[in-house]
Amino acid sequence: MIDVHRHLWPDQLVEALRSRTAAPCLRNGTLVLVDCESEVDPAAYGLERCLDDLERDGIDLAVVSCPPTLGIELLPAEESAPLLAAYHAGALEAIAASDGRLRAFAMGRPREGFVGASMSASALVELDRIASVLDELERSGSVLFVHPGPSGSPDRAPDWWAPVVGYTAQMQAAYAAWLATGIDRWPELRVLFAILAGGAPIQLERLRGRGFDVRRALGAKLYLDTASYGRHAFELCLATYGGQALVFGSDAPVIDAKPTLEAVRGFGQAVTDAICTDNPTELLS
Repeated sequence: MIDVHRHLWPDQLVEALRSRTAAPCLRNGTLVLVDCESEVDPAAYGLERCLDDLERDGIDLAVVSCPPTLGIELLPAEESAPLLAAYHAGALEAIAASDGRLRAFAMGRPREGFVGASMSASALVELDRIASVLDELERSGSVLFVHPGPSGSPDRAPDWWAPVVGYTAQMQAAYAAWLATGIDRWPELRVLFAILAGGAPIQLERLRGRGFDVRRALGAKLYLDTASYGRHAFELCLATYGGQALVFGSDAPVIDAKPTLEAVRGFGQAVTDAICTDNPTELLS
């Protein structure tokens, strides 16, 4: 079984965040970002906890990443460079120490030793700006992992506003931008959208009503991870895509992997094999 969406903060990245005084940074047990502050335990994002959780969840292989929600890619180059270097060095060490249990996405662009690169959903809205990176990913046969980035909330919004409203809106815009021009310009690039691309199957009916041939979306090299969703969403996805396109992603340790995994397993062994093994293997091959 493969999990394509787990997050890892190597020790080097944790120390780099602790050395900063402006967002993103760690102040004692508080993660300070440009759009929010939250209490976190960095050990929950460490290698030891990650491997323990994989064993608990019955996951053979996980693809880890550093979430764009930290806002590192939005920093000036002189500020982002030490954080990027810390993550990439630490991720490669984690891969080497994992006994084959881990692979990783680089941040922002492909790098040697990584299966592809993660990128904030907002970056896909203007594809021309990232065209050279997408060209490189396609040439190298790497994977683009599209993940939500920082998201503001209106005044007095509840804590769930950004992940439920802001993140899904970002992902829907990224998915639509890719359908509009990306699938024609980079037809061989495998693209993985986090959190079901913000509910992509729901939007296909509206797209059809506006004249878009949705068969182009179903035939492209697009994959949607299952992170944070459950049975009702998966029923719609399976009705739309059949056994294709869906891949298991947990978003652990941000959220517990078990509810999503249990929902997938509730559809039986054939569906579980497709979502947790066959489709992720195809994505990463």
